[in-house]
Amino acid sequence: MARGKKKETLTPEDRLQAALVPESEQPYPVPGNWCWVYWGVCGDFQAGSAFKNEYQGLTEYKIPFYKVGSLKYSDSNGILYDASNTVNEEVRIKLKAALIPKNSIIFAKIGEAIRLNRRSINPVPCCIDNNLMSFHAKVCLTKYVYFWSLGIDLYNYTNATTVPAIRKSDLEKVAFPLAPSAEQQRIVDRIESLFAKLDEAKQKAQDALDSVETRKAAILHKAFTGELTAQWRKEHGVGMESWETKKYSEICNIVRGGSPRPAGSPEFYGGNIPFMKVADITRNTGPYVNSTEYTIKEAGLKKTRMVDRNTLLLTNSGATLGVPVICTFKTTFNDGIAAFLGLNPDTLLFHYYFWTSKTAALRAINKGAAQPNLNTDIIGNVEISLPRENEQCEIVRLLDNLLAKEQQAKESAEGVLEQIDLIKKAILARAFRGELGTNDPSEESAVELLKVIV
Repeated sequence: MARGKKKETLTPEDRLQAALVPESEQPYPVPGNWCWVYWGVCGDFQAGSAFKNEYQGLTEYKIPFYKVGSLKYSDSNGILYDASNTVNEEVRIKLKAALIPKNSIIFAKIGEAIRLNRRSINPVPCCIDNNLMSFHAKVCLTKYVYFWSLGIDLYNYTNATTVPAIRKSDLEKVAFPLAPSAEQQRIVDRIESLFAKLDEAKQKAQDALDSVETRKAAILHKAFTGELTAQWRKEHGVGMESWETKKYSEICNIVRGGSPRPAGSPEFYGGNIPFMKVADITRNTGPYVNSTEYTIKEAGLKKTRMVDRNTLLLTNSGATLGVPVICTFKTTFNDGIAAFLGLNPDTLLFHYYFWTSKTAALRAINKGAAQPNLNTDIIGNVEISLPRENEQCEIVRLLDNLLAKEQQAKESAEGVLEQIDLIKKAILARAFRGELGTNDPSEESAVELLKVIV
C-alpha cells in the first residue's frame, strides 16, 4: 500500500522523468524532438486467456478468438484474417477472456513460436489465447509501433526457463523511440511506400522461385519419356523401340536397411562403422552423399545391413520419403532407407534422376497415413523405360546441364528474396533513428505527447 501511495504522490514532472529512458540507457541517438521512453508507457499489454476445446471451431460469431497459429494468417500489412474460431459475448465472459481492442499488436508470448517473431494487427475487437499477448497503443500510431516492433527480436526478452516465455513486465521496460505524432505518420507512410515497391519485387522473385520446381519436373518428364533425346536418336539412327519397360525388381535387388535398437545405445553406437540415417540423405543437396553423422560398433552389424560404395539409396519412410542419393562410401543404413543392389555403376546417375522425377508420386501413395511408408514390393513394382546405355549417358549429360541452370536460377531468386529482407530491415533501422528524411525539427517535441498520459 505504501508503495502505491508513494506513486500517487509523485508530481507530474516526476512521473514524466520516470517515463523517460536515462541517456546512459538509450540504445542510439534520435532527433532532438524525439524522446526515448519505456514501451509500457505508450500503451497497454494484455496476456491471453485459456480457450477451452469445447468452444473452439465455431465460426458464426462476431468476436474472433485468435490462437498462436492464427499469426500465420495475416496479409502483407500485418492485418489478421483468420476466422477459424469465434465466440459470442456470453462465451467470452464465461471464459473470462479480455476483449482486446481493435488495432492492437498481437504476438506469441510462450514456447518456440516466439522464435518465429511474428506480429499481427487485429482489425476488430477480439480475444486471444494464453499463448499470445497484445499491445494497444495510447500515445502512438498502431502502425508506428508495429513497424518498430518488426525490428526487434522478441526471443531476446524470454526468461531462462525450460519453456521460453515473455513477461509483460520485461516488455514494459524496453526502450522505445517516441517521435512527434505528425512524424509518426510520415514514417509509416514512407515505410509503406518503400515496402510496397519491395513487395512487388519480392513477388516477382517468389514467382521465379516457384516456377523452378515446375520447370525441373517438366525437364525430368521429357527425359524419361524420350522427348529430351529425340534429336540425339535421330542423329544416331535409333528409335523409341530401343527403349524397354522393366520393373525395378527385374533389373536389381531392392533391400531395406536395419536399425540397432535401442537407438543410441552405447552397446551398438559410437564405433567407427558409418551408419546412414534418413537425415543424412535429406539434408544433401546433390546426387552424392559423402558422410554420415552417426556410426555403429561391430555389435550393431548384426542388426543392420552393409552396402558397398556407389550404391543408389532411397528414403522410404516418413514425410521425406522418395529422396534418392548415391552413396560414395561403404556404409550401413537404417530401416528408413532402401538400397538398389546390382545396378550398373555406370548408369547410377540415370537411375538417380529417374527416382528424383518420382518423389512427388511416391509421397502421394501413402498420403494421409500416420507414417507414410514404401516397402520393397512397392519400390520393386515401379516401372522404368530403359534406353540403351549410351542414350542413358546422353540423358544424364543433358540433365546435368539443364538442372544446373535451374539451380542457378533458384539460387538467384533466393538471393533476391534474402536481399529484399535485408533492405527492409535496413529501412526499419533507419526509420526509427529518424534517418528517412521525414523529420521536421521545428515540430513540437514528443515529450508533449507523454505529458498527456503520465
